[in-house]
Parts: sequence; C-alpha cells; structure tokens
Amino acid sequence: MLNSRLNRIAFVVTLALGLCGEVRAQRRATWIWYPGDYEIWLSNQMQNRRTERGSFFPPFWRLDSHYALVDFHQDFDLKEAEQIELRAEGQYNVKLDGKLLTGAPEQLTVPAGKHRLNIKVYNQQHVPAVFVRGKTIGTDGSWLVTFEDKEWIDASGKVSDQSGTTWLTAGSWNFDDAQALPSAFQLRTEPRRATRVTRNADGSLLVDFGRETFGYVRLHGLQGQGPATLYFGESREEALSVEGCETLERLEINQPQKADKLTTLSKAFRYVNIRPEQGVTLDSVSMLYEYAPVTQRGRFRSSDAQLNKIWDVAAYTMDLTTREFFIDGIKRDRWVWSGDAYQSYLMNYYLYFDTPTVNRTTFALRGKDPVTSHVNTIMDYTFYWFIGIYDAYQYTGDKTVVQQLYPRMQSLMDYCLSRRNQDGYMEGLAGDWVFIDWADGLSKKGEVSFEQLLLCRSLESMALCANLVNDQAGARKYQQLAADLKAKIFATYWNAEKGALVHSRVNGQPTEHVTRYANMFSIFFGYLTPAQQQQVKQSVLLNSQVPKITTPYMRFYELEALCALGEQPYVLKEMKSYWGGMLELGATSFWEEYDPSKKGPEHLAMYGRPFGKSLCHAWGASPIYLLGKYYLGVKPLSAGYTTYEIVPSLGGLEWMEGTVPTPQGDITVRATARQLKVKGAAGTGVLRFTSKSKPSCKGTRIQAKGNGQYELPLAPGKEYVVSYQAAD
Repeated sequence: MLNSRLNRIAFVVTLALGLCGEVRAQRRATWIWYPGDYEIWLSNQMQNRRTERGSFFPPFWRLDSHYALVDFHQDFDLKEAEQIELRAEGQYNVKLDGKLLTGAPEQLTVPAGKHRLNIKVYNQQHVPAVFVRGKTIGTDGSWLVTFEDKEWIDASGKVSDQSGTTWLTAGSWNFDDAQALPSAFQLRTEPRRATRVTRNADGSLLVDFGRETFGYVRLHGLQGQGPATLYFGESREEALSVEGCETLERLEINQPQKADKLTTLSKAFRYVNIRPEQGVTLDSVSMLYEYAPVTQRGRFRSSDAQLNKIWDVAAYTMDLTTREFFIDGIKRDRWVWSGDAYQSYLMNYYLYFDTPTVNRTTFALRGKDPVTSHVNTIMDYTFYWFIGIYDAYQYTGDKTVVQQLYPRMQSLMDYCLSRRNQDGYMEGLAGDWVFIDWADGLSKKGEVSFEQLLLCRSLESMALCANLVNDQAGARKYQQLAADLKAKIFATYWNAEKGALVHSRVNGQPTEHVTRYANMFSIFFGYLTPAQQQQVKQSVLLNSQVPKITTPYMRFYELEALCALGEQPYVLKEMKSYWGGMLELGATSFWEEYDPSKKGPEHLAMYGRPFGKSLCHAWGASPIYLLGKYYLGVKPLSAGYTTYEIVPSLGGLEWMEGTVPTPQGDITVRATARQLKVKGAAGTGVLRFTSKSKPSCKGTRIQAKGNGQYELPLAPGKEYVVSYQAAD
C-alpha cells in the first residue's frame, strides 16, 4: 500500500547513502501543511468509508477540500553556510531571497547570513506538504503558510513590495521522517483470534470475537469459485439477521488453491456470520484489529468492583471510537459529529491527553469558508465547537490552534448572529437541525432556552479567544453580546414559581414546560445563584416528574451538574445503575442509547431499524470524565495546569486512586476516609478537602478556611500525605 502511494506522488527525493550519518545529527523536522487542510482531507477519506448494507453512504453535510496550491516560507539568520534537503508532496518550486532557483532542487546550500526560503507546492490529489531538514533549519509549526501570495510583477520586472497576504503558522502532526508521507497514513493493525467459532451444516460459520471490536476479517485457507457473504453484528442477533444487519460485505472468490483473504473495508463487529456459497470453502477465521496509536495515561481504581469495570469498559469504548478523529460510533456512522466529539475531548483530557486528535477533529469539523450551514447542520453542534476550542486552551495552554482558527471562529459566529430572529434569539430556520437529544416528544418549536444558553457560552468563549489573539475590540464586542444575552435568558425563561428555566418561548411567550437540558447546563456554566442552584436541583434534577433522560449523551451533563452541586454519593448510585445496567445486559462497550424500561430486542433497535442502535458510542464513555474531575477531583485553574486544584470526593467509596494526565506530566491521587495522598508533576496546585478533625501533613502547614474546610498548597514533584477524617 505504501509503495503504491509513493509511486503516485509527484515528487519524492531519495537521499544519497553518504548523507545518512549527517542526517542523524541534523535538526528534527516534520512534514508541514496549511493548517486544517490535512485534517479536512483525512476526514474526507475516513467519513466516506461508511457503507450501509454494502452501499456507499456519504455524510449529510458539505465536504470541503484542501487548497491545491500553498506557499511555505521561513526566515533564517545562519552563522555558517548550511546544506538542507527538501521533499514535497506535489510539484514545487523554490525561491531563496525572492530569487527563483532552477528546477526542483533536492538539496540546497543556504549561505551564512539572513535569508528567506520560499517553497510553493501544487497538489490536487493530496495535501501540498513540505519537509525541509538541515543542521539548524527544519520545517515545523513556526513556518508561515498561505494559499494565496497576492504578489505581482510590474512592467519593469519588479516584484511587489507588499502583497497583503495573510500568513498563518503551519499545521503538522507526527510525520517526523522524510519517508513518512502524510498521504500514506494508515491506522495500525494487529492480529486477533476469535474466541468461539460455530460451524453449521450448510457450511456457514458464526464467529464470536468475545467483545466489540473493529478491523478486518481474515479468511484463512479460502478456496473455490463463487460468492461469500459476511454479515457483521454488534450482537449475535444482528449477525444472524441476513436481512436486517446494518453492515455486510460480499466477496467474489476465484481461488483454485488455498489462500488467505482480508475484507476490503474495516468494520465494527463482535460477531460475523460468514456464508460461503456452494463451491467455496475456508479453514478458519481471524481478524486484524485496527486502532489509533494513542497512549492511555489516565487511570482509576476504587473499592467498588462494578465501578472499576464501568471505568474499564468506558476506556475501551474510547479506544474504539478514537481513530483518525474522535468519531461517534464505530458501526454505523463513523463520522465526525461535533456534539459527540466535544464529549470525547473532555474524556480525552482524563484518559489520553492526546492533543493532536482534539486539534484534527476541531479543524475537520469546521471546514472552510464561506459558512453555509451549522456544523453537521446542527445548531447546538456549532456551539459545542466554539466551547471546545477554549476548553482545549484551558487544558493544554497551547494558543496555536486558537490563533490558526480564530478567523474561522469569527466567520462562523457572524453566521450564527445573522440567523437570530428579530428579538435576538436563535430559532431553527430552513436547513437548521435543532437536535438537543434523542428524546421522544421533545419540542423543538420556537426559541428553545437550551440553544440560547449554548450561544451565550459560545460568545463568552469567543471573547476569551479574542483576548488570546489580541483582538481587544472583538473581545469587548463578544463579551457585551454574551452579557446582554445572559440577561435576556433569565428575564425570559426563568420561572420563579417552578424554580427553573422553562424549555422554550413560542409566539413571543415563555411556555410552562420544564426540561432538564438548559437547567443542568446553567449549573456547570456557573449562570445560577446559589439559591437558584438549589431550586434547580430539587425542582428539576431530583424531580421524577420532569421527563427522564435516556441517552448517555445527556446523562453525562445531568450527572456533571449534580457533581458540581456536591451530589457525588447520588451520582455514584446513578452511574452504577445506568452504566451498570448496560453491563448486566452483556455490554462490552457502551451504547448510543439505554432505556432501562426496554426489554430484549428493543435494546438493539433505533431509527426504525431492528439493529440501528450503535452499541459502541463515544458519548457512552463519560464516567472517565466524571470520575477524573469530580471524584479524583482534578481540574486546571489556569491554562495548561499552570495552576490546578484537587478536590477529592469519595462519594461513598471506601477508597479510590487514579492518575490524571496533564501537559507536563501526571497528577496522582489516592483517597481513603482517613488519608489523602497526592502528587503533581508540574504546576502549582492546591488540595481542598473537608475534615471532621484537624488534619496534618508532615513538613507542611495546612490552611484552615472555616467550617471544616482546609487547603494545602502543592509544589511540583512533591508527594503529600494528609491524615484527616472525611466528612462524606
């Protein structure tokens, strides 16, 4: 596969063998491209692999493409002359100090002194990318790129002094070798064996791989001539349903001698029903498991065995749905959905802390200007996109992506603001999908309070990001818009008698209907007064008369709101009941939807199809985030964990311990009712806890804050052991 792709590339430079020793001593370099272009191209490749019963099934929204012609440049001040090697994906030319060099040089000597190197690359099929490496020169994220240089030459031959070009810093990933071409990227694979194979009298096989998985099926000892059909199932029932299963693959076999054969596309399954026609036989079946090479840094263990299994299955669900991008589910869509991705970002910060996957997904979702619809066509998914960008900065401390995306943030926000109605509210217009959640009977009519709340948070995120890129006028504008909208939300939707935000406004009048969505978001957004928080907790979150949530997607936010209110003992019981309920039904990964009131085959059906439900959905993995942030109690207080807090809450557990990843290392926490043990690799932290008795920590003074509250400042790299008496 790699060799065939190499042959298709317009230009590949082969270094002389004599340079190998010199290269090892040279500066590390990486392939670079116009920011977002590779992510858009790669997401197009991935999202168009979806099939439905063998038919091509592309996304519902507009797909953008990469810029075919890109200019890269960097300025240097060299103490001595330096030889560099150049590689490019595409046709290219090279200019040194504005002078066009002959041909397409594979090597170049840059004289001592100040110089500018420009490389312009054209590639329609793949993303234009360059790789430059010398002793001190090397392509990286500091290079500047543009898709239009806006230069001209006058009649005398003089090149324009000013072009008006907008230059952005280059995009990159981990293609750190000259041979590691971005266009040739593939996920990794490894062999896996089936746990059980049942052979039937008609020659068919039912293969069970033991749990939800993803990859290619390998048929061993395949022989004969004729068709063979593979029916894939996340459940046994689905694999056996030749008329109802969601995915299948038909192979035409023409093999006079025994050989092995792989399915052509990777798929999700636990069971595979293999039905060769007469004249075709096979000896055995295995698979190639396909996966993204991410490292699991987060960890959680406790005194509760069921909770430990919930965490493990949540982590495995994330493993499966973390691919080139964070996707929704591995069986059906395999697309990049913003609402699903936003939750994956949060879980990622407590499991992998894999920033490149967050960045790739964010770029892929946004696409390019002009804006013609909401992200994924869904209004609320557009708002999650904005909120996720500032969250990423808060966790990572990296402004680069904010700077690269800020112009696209502005144009997308302009689109949103232009679609407000005459009263300044977001209301679904033609082409807008107001999603919120999968919930029977949920009204989307009128101006839904939930959408106004998300717009308000998006405007706040815009203001914060504007400050990061030194757009002070923009920061003032967005902050004022957010403040005005927040005041309107509470003036319009807050119902003092109900102690809650009502669901919508229709024909200019607030309705009496109360749902959980806006109310629970208003809690962890910090929009409610303490008195309003308690009202919402009692009148909405703990009120069985308010329609219940049946998707892990929104259960995530409901339980987060309760954790933010200090209800960890209640949330622990809910996690064990809800996610534990799926485990009791045999789940090996967590589902798209789970309603405990359903029975038998009802748990497999969705979208009017008997097996339409995804049994491995990213938004099912939220216990990772809840346990990391609200039980281990770790979160950043300033960007990149420069400062952070640890507020452990056992929530009824006898003990718990875990690791939370950060940009500069890990934070470890162990808690019992009598002892707290914490350590942070970097940054300045604070341990906050409640104790019934006066706590102690050897060699350190604990600060009493009153009412049994205590704080302990944490220095980097030092372990602290606190003796105390837990209050919960």
